[in-house]
Amino acid sequence: MTTPTTFPAVLAARLRAEPGQPLVTFYDDATGERVELSVTTWANWVAKASSLLVDELGLERGDRICVDLPPHWLGTVFLGAAWNCGLTVAEPGDPDLAAVVCGPETLVDWSARASDLAVLASALLPLGVRFAEPVPAGVTDVGVDIWSQPDAFQAWDPPQPDDLAIETAGRSLTQARLWSEAAAAGLVGSGRLLAVADPVTEPAILCEPLVSGGSLVLVARAEPHRLEATYVAEHATARFPA
Repeated sequence: MTTPTTFPAVLAARLRAEPGQPLVTFYDDATGERVELSVTTWANWVAKASSLLVDELGLERGDRICVDLPPHWLGTVFLGAAWNCGLTVAEPGDPDLAAVVCGPETLVDWSARASDLAVLASALLPLGVRFAEPVPAGVTDVGVDIWSQPDAFQAWDPPQPDDLAIETAGRSLTQARLWSEAAAAGLVGSGRLLAVADPVTEPAILCEPLVSGGSLVLVARAEPHRLEATYVAEHATARFPA
């Protein structure tokens, strides 16, 4: 079977095949939080985030965005949204950034640049809720503005296979290359991958399960003595790092 060459095609294939199956299961061992998103639920979040980026903030295909979040299920959502809109995921120091998605730890630093680029901030609280206090002027609180966005998104200028999907750590991948490498990665196949890495810096831990029919169990602030129990409880079949 031919591997799809753009994110919308990859996601559409998963929605046709397994809409109700788990796709991203997130644990935060420091707080005990557990969130599970089916393919459909994750796709709805990606659509909302895509609409927020394009329809609300005016980003366009080819713009560059930094996902400056710790390992978190919302990080996977904004990666998907970036690729859904034809944006390039870039590093924090990129001089051509058009937008950034940050968390509470870096909010103050990024808010100082709100006049130069779109700054979206997430409190990283359960259910993706808003910050307890108002965010600085010019900053978009994801927990406020994402909920009003629609559950479906159709880009007026959809991504193309040759569009640059990610450019970080000296590595550049087009949309087509991103998905061809993910399909060949062999991390998990149609099983469940337990990972303690960051999907922003290790996109294969999200992309390979997504394109192959598998799912991701993402553990943040992992407690080593709890990982084996999580592996067993989630019926995981592979680990990253191995």
